[in-house]
Amino acid sequence: MAVDVKVPSVGESVKEGMIHRWHVKDGDYVARDQVLVELETDKATVEVVAETAGAITLSRKQGDTVAVGEVIAKIDTAAAKPAGGAPAAQISQTSSPQVPLPPTPATSLPQSPAVRRIVAETGIDPSKVEGTGRGGRLTKGDVLAQGSAPSAPSAPPAPPAPSAPRATGTGTRTERREPMSMMRRRIAERLIQSQSTAAILTTFNEIDMTAVLALRAQYKDSFKEKYGVSLGFMSFFVKAAIEGLKSFPAINGWIEGNEIVYHDFYDIGVAVSSDRGLVVPVVRDADQLSFAESEAAIGNYGKRARDGKITIDELTGGTFTVSNGGVFGSLMSTPILNPPQSGILGMHKIQERPVVVNSQIVIRPMMYVALSYDHRIVDGREAVQFLVKVKECVEDPTRILLGV
Repeated sequence: MAVDVKVPSVGESVKEGMIHRWHVKDGDYVARDQVLVELETDKATVEVVAETAGAITLSRKQGDTVAVGEVIAKIDTAAAKPAGGAPAAQISQTSSPQVPLPPTPATSLPQSPAVRRIVAETGIDPSKVEGTGRGGRLTKGDVLAQGSAPSAPSAPPAPPAPSAPRATGTGTRTERREPMSMMRRRIAERLIQSQSTAAILTTFNEIDMTAVLALRAQYKDSFKEKYGVSLGFMSFFVKAAIEGLKSFPAINGWIEGNEIVYHDFYDIGVAVSSDRGLVVPVVRDADQLSFAESEAAIGNYGKRARDGKITIDELTGGTFTVSNGGVFGSLMSTPILNPPQSGILGMHKIQERPVVVNSQIVIRPMMYVALSYDHRIVDGREAVQFLVKVKECVEDPTRILLGV
């Protein structure tokens, strides 16, 4: 009996995904609950596991866009389990033969300028060359290897046209094309949406990080020993941002039609970078969490984002966002709103600079901070005072504890 492997439903708003990576090959014998494939949606990466054991036949390839509910493979439960780990398709005589997917002809795939040039100059028939590039595409090395292989004598190729491009120097000039991931497509859509639907303005301030650095240096070891997490900067800024949002609730709201929705809770999105793009998981009821709980939640999200384990529910519903570009060395930037939110706080690199304190020039660890906000709902006065509130809380962390 053949069991269908279908694209699962991962959320009401998700209608399609892309096959990011197959963990099995066509004809492999798979075990029950074995991970078969990673599906990437515009919000998260989902692993699909085998519901039963048997020999698998793939019907879609890596990089294909697939719809929710679509059959992407079949598992033949009547196939005999192979001995010694050999693929079932190679030894099973009781199951129906597994027919491999036909390769895509290399000539029907896009060719880079380098490949086209070599083909034109050498006269090599690209249909007789096996492509080793992504999706079976021909690479420069494939064509050059074919040209150096022994073959029957043939008529010399026609000389290239005078205008044909030629390689210069000893370097190689190549290019490659890859489909945008579902997540990258969604990021692009939301960035354009943010720019076109909100009146975005950014205001800046700078913060003296002396007090926070001293506090971390004094308590980082005992904090780690007691709670099992490191005391970072994000929890200070999340707590400081919440104090600012309490004073200026419009920044914690958004516009729906002709109404302003104010939130009396604080679900703070924390921007996390992964190799597949930027994701913003949400720390729910962040105002009710301790520093240790905040650090644990943020650290857990960071690890799971890098592993592609963030769920869709964890990415939705934030009321405000904090982003730390300083971890990559950014000195100053203008963060873009995360729709439909009306505010985002951008942290940056801590850098020692000369500043004036009590009429004296001293060296202090300083950080520029930026608040991008929707000017339709937030006035400039509120935005500036919000950043002042954040500055006061970080420069004097006791304010966060006392709520003043």
